[in-house]
Amino acid sequence: MAEFKIEELEGTRYVELHLNNEMVRAESGALSYFVGDITIHSQLIPSVGGLIKSMLADEAVFRPTYAGTGVITLESSLGGFHILDLVGESWILERGTYWASEGSVGVSFHRESLKNGLWAGEGPIYLQTRVKGYGKVALTTRGPVEVVPLSKGQQVVTEGKYVICRTGDVKFKVRRPTKNYLGRFTSGEGLVRVYEGPGTILLNPAPYWRYRVFSEKNPNSDRPSVTTT
Repeated sequence: MAEFKIEELEGTRYVELHLNNEMVRAESGALSYFVGDITIHSQLIPSVGGLIKSMLADEAVFRPTYAGTGVITLESSLGGFHILDLVGESWILERGTYWASEGSVGVSFHRESLKNGLWAGEGPIYLQTRVKGYGKVALTTRGPVEVVPLSKGQQVVTEGKYVICRTGDVKFKVRRPTKNYLGRFTSGEGLVRVYEGPGTILLNPAPYWRYRVFSEKNPNSDRPSVTTT
């Protein structure tokens, strides 16, 4: 299996992918450089369905693959990264979270219900990336990640996208923060996201301070966590 390493340099973090006659997939534009005998393959013409889903999910339509032997270094980030090790289960990733994965991991899309999409402010068609199978997946994060296992019926409620991914068996819904309707306006909170077990979620409660400073100075940046070199 390919080896995924998270490295740190000058206040930034980046992912190294070590290949030994293996194949990995990465987000479009994620490559910084590679050393070794590695071939890049990127699909020339995507399927119509894949193109539409990619546009609706606000995710890259092209995710090139890298095959061979060597070391691939992906772009550095003021945020962080987290490595998932899949053993047959599926995970649903929040938009913008996918970074790279082994070739043995399937990458597709998951669609939320119409109600969840509208209440979450994501529109009538709310698509997220789904990964499934066996192997490693690298995720982008704003800061440190907390792994939270949920027993059956146990809930985590967040005001915002603090949960970056969840196992496929975790139930997700969006609702008012209070049981009474008018309490929504006096509580000072907007609609909340509810995650109910059984399953596991990855919680990203706070960003690294450099990420926060950069984001505050560049509020309109499309990809604030990634620094270009």
